[in-house]
Amino acid sequence: MPRQTVKTRMIHARIDPALKDSTDRVFTRIGITPTEAIRLFLKQVEMHNGMPFPVSVPNAETVAAMAEANQPAALNRYRSFRELRDKL
Repeated sequence: MPRQTVKTRMIHARIDPALKDSTDRVFTRIGITPTEAIRLFLKQVEMHNGMPFPVSVPNAETVAAMAEANQPAALNRYRSFRELRDKL
């Protein structure tokens, strides 16, 4: 009996449900499936022979800014761009 060639392989990944839902909405808006998005990402990794975007560890200032942004109540609010510009 001749051996059959495997044409695809499965990838199983555990993803945060909220992340999956939000990315599924994005994929729907741009007209692709999650499988197609993963295939695009993997093809880009192959073409770049690495990650298709820069990956780095954020510095302390960036980490502090991200933490601050995750607490909307602590952020400054301005009624207009002019008010913000005057404050700067």
